[in-house]
Amino acid sequence: MADIRVPTLGESVTEATVGKWFKQPGEAVAVDEPLVELETDKVTLEVPAPAAGVLSGISAKNGDTVGVGAVLGQITEGVGAPAKPSATPATATRPAASATGAPDEKTAKTKPIGAGPETPQPREMPKAAAASSMPMPPSVRKMAAESGLDPARVAGSGLHGQVIKGDMMAAIERAAAQPTPVAAPVQMRAPSPADDAAREERVHMTRLRQTIARRLKDAQNTAAMLTTFNEVDMSAVMGLRNQYKELFEKKHGVKLGFMGFFVRACIQALKEIPAVNAEIDGADMVYKNYYHIGVAVGTEKGLVVPVVRDADHLSLAGIEKTISDMGKRARDGSLKIEDMQGGTFTISNGGVYGSLMSTPILNAPQSGILGMHKIQERPVAHAGKIEIRPMMYLALSYDHRIVDGQQAVTFLVRVKECLEDPARIVLDL
Repeated sequence: MADIRVPTLGESVTEATVGKWFKQPGEAVAVDEPLVELETDKVTLEVPAPAAGVLSGISAKNGDTVGVGAVLGQITEGVGAPAKPSATPATATRPAASATGAPDEKTAKTKPIGAGPETPQPREMPKAAAASSMPMPPSVRKMAAESGLDPARVAGSGLHGQVIKGDMMAAIERAAAQPTPVAAPVQMRAPSPADDAAREERVHMTRLRQTIARRLKDAQNTAAMLTTFNEVDMSAVMGLRNQYKELFEKKHGVKLGFMGFFVRACIQALKEIPAVNAEIDGADMVYKNYYHIGVAVGTEKGLVVPVVRDADHLSLAGIEKTISDMGKRARDGSLKIEDMQGGTFTISNGGVYGSLMSTPILNAPQSGILGMHKIQERPVAHAGKIEIRPMMYLALSYDHRIVDGQQAVTFLVRVKECLEDPARIVLDL
């Protein structure tokens, strides 16, 4: 019998919701075949079968919340679909058995995603998990009872990862320094009339959608958010793109879009106005001398923001390739959690959906987000004449606690100047 367990979900992610099972009890499964879909706060992932056989039981049903290492179901091995061949001896592919024939708990380990039983991969157990096998000192038990802090959530620095008194004291101090979250009141709607209720459809919010809602509301409640607007004449960028798009795609294997120009323009502006690339940490302001640009991507399950890391070190082609790859993986649901962490500034393009103007909400803890919008031909005054030009409204939402109005306006003007004269991007002006 092989247990199907929740794999490690990534940094700061401790639980997931069971989305759907691809197999039902009694059905044959092959090793590494996707069995169940899990939804976390950030991504959706599939858990593969740890062994070949028959799905004999499901312990976690659709919609259940499960933690890392929790048992999702069981597989009866050696029946049904055959396992993949392996040069590894069969005796080395299974955990050591106890006298009762069941895998010994000391040797059985949860397999990471994508690793079958034929190819066990050693990995370092988290300290907090290793501490569970060590006796807990009386001082730690006492501090846990007094503070209500679970020692299992504390990384231990003692022998074999044991949680000691100093670890608990540091964890309690960190918890005390954090502001106490205030639970948002649950909004309950008045019941609909019977005729209307029969025509309604009630769908439970996914964890991703719940996380989006919570983070956006937290950003509104925490930051002193303000938005400033400007408009940019896209004639120069569009002319450059039309002139070189075929040659660009032929050489680099990716289409030349507008987002690469915007990323480069924003980096130029961020270097001049570092406050927009900073964040508030308690009573400190953290200025970041690197540029990890998040690019918001809409998917069927909600908005995700993959990050182009060290975008200032990438060429225009490199930026376009990275955005194209991450956009594809976002829509396929194959983004990893680390792909969406560490962003310092975000760009959101509502123009692809036809938005003419909007006020984007900050992606906390970042202090700035740029909203792109639809390119629309409008009459504008140019060199003393009225001309029809392709214009786009730009919106910069920023945290007024760290970014002054003058800095926000200057930032947006620099982005406008780079886009209306792309040579500035090349010449770093």
